[in-house]
Amino acid sequence: MSQSKKHLTDENIEVLLSTIKDRFQENMGRHKDISWNEVEERLKEQHDKLWSLNEMELTGGEPDVVGKDEETGEVIFFDCSVESPKGRRKVCYDREALESRKKYKPENSAMDMAEMMGIELLTEEEYTFLQHFGPFDTATSSWLKTPVDVRDLGGAIFGDHRFGRTFIYHNGAESYYSARGFRGKLKV
Repeated sequence: MSQSKKHLTDENIEVLLSTIKDRFQENMGRHKDISWNEVEERLKEQHDKLWSLNEMELTGGEPDVVGKDEETGEVIFFDCSVESPKGRRKVCYDREALESRKKYKPENSAMDMAEMMGIELLTEEEYTFLQHFGPFDTATSSWLKTPVDVRDLGGAIFGDHRFGRTFIYHNGAESYYSARGFRGKLKV
């Protein structure tokens, strides 16, 4: 996608910041030691990150601050929608998996969509951390960044929350389901 298409109007920015601020204030338990002023200042300095955050919002991710990188000072956003983001479901894991399907190909892959949006898939550890604020994915599941050794064998991992527990599973990377999407993170 060209840079010109990755631009938000001043009005779009205002609406996005208002939405993110409201969510931030409604969920203070996710970011106890981080102020909104700090978040807003970082966002206003990085328009490319605002565009990515807007993509997370538009696809149903309901992004919110969940922490801070102590080394870089970056604020960390995760998709915090109760279920896997609606606009990112019915995807296989990556481009290789998508190309390997001969019939009934999904429209996209989780890794390709994340790259286009300028975000990263959550890792297993990050997904488990997210569940401390949840439960999330009680009726859906989310692809997770898969370790290379698992992917080299043709698989990919995903997580969900059932029976009061968080589960991490595996599947063929080419599989896709109407209730499986992916959750992303963005550092600002």
